[in-house]
Amino acid sequence: MNDHFLQRQQLIKQKMAQQNLSAFLVLGHENIRYLTGFSGNAAYALITDCAHVLITDYRYFERAQNECQGFEVISRDRDNETLGRCIARFLGINSQLGFDAAFINVALWQQVAADLHAHTLIPIQGLVESLRMIKNDWEVTQIKAAAAIADQALAQTLPFFKEGVTERELALELEFRMQRLGSEGMSFATILMFAERTSLPHGSPSSRALNIGDAITLDFGAVINGYRSDMTRSYVLGEASTKQRTMYNTVANAQQTAINLLKPGINCIELQHAAQKVLDDSGYGAFSGQGLGHGLGLFLHEQPFINSHCGHVLEAGNVITIEPGIYIPDFGGVRLEEDILITATGFDVLTHAPKPFELEP
Repeated sequence: MNDHFLQRQQLIKQKMAQQNLSAFLVLGHENIRYLTGFSGNAAYALITDCAHVLITDYRYFERAQNECQGFEVISRDRDNETLGRCIARFLGINSQLGFDAAFINVALWQQVAADLHAHTLIPIQGLVESLRMIKNDWEVTQIKAAAAIADQALAQTLPFFKEGVTERELALELEFRMQRLGSEGMSFATILMFAERTSLPHGSPSSRALNIGDAITLDFGAVINGYRSDMTRSYVLGEASTKQRTMYNTVANAQQTAINLLKPGINCIELQHAAQKVLDDSGYGAFSGQGLGHGLGLFLHEQPFINSHCGHVLEAGNVITIEPGIYIPDFGGVRLEEDILITATGFDVLTHAPKPFELEP
């Protein structure tokens, strides 16, 4: 078994002991992959003092056997055994069973809970996620590889940013190039908008055609071994207006202000406030987003979150995004985003695509 899976399983058992749990049911796909190595879905991981069990069905059984590290794989007959009864096979008497509460719907949990009425069921949030915040060298290598693919795919796609091309055409071109370069898929649905539509922080590509003078916002990422990249660039086709240039410079200054503060020991709230002050002083603060960034890894948005409520103190091994933005309805928006590793002495920016604001038409 790979050492990092063994270490993770030992650490999660320590956390279970701290919360007096005799068993823990892991439901989030990313959490399951982190602990077991299984990359599919339709699976549930159960950890007890005596057993590590991955419950799946015939569709994923062989795949799970090949991928799982340190877990026995069980193929449940869904027609003849409910999930709750399958789980109960591995529990002791009146177990204190914690479960990944953020990753199960009410209807399914009611069915499971009915079968486990003899046990104490305890909703748990953040148990695995707290471990996932610190990336080891192997994890960082995967994120760097995903970021490098995104950088290269963007460089290959920029020549297609010409008058008349549509948002959807450019998004498809970029996605094709990322996958041809080795990405397992999209880190998330590509965000690509022109002109006034750039005021939509998470808009979807449409048939809108690109015109000279239009703003462009592009937010996208690649995936390697489940680990994601996440990068945003903003452009103008041709010469930018004074207002467009001012917005861009403001966002760039807010981003760099936060990046300059990055190091172990800095509080996420302090980062948020520093960037927000730049936006507020510019007069565009009312049009900025509420958060500055987020953790990045197996899940696109994971701990730590960089906003005015998350008091997490950055540690070496955190991988985060810094992505301030300005969004003015019926005019347009600007966002810039980098993926950044916190190191023992400071930080390392993982996304390297250039940021020219004006593109030649």
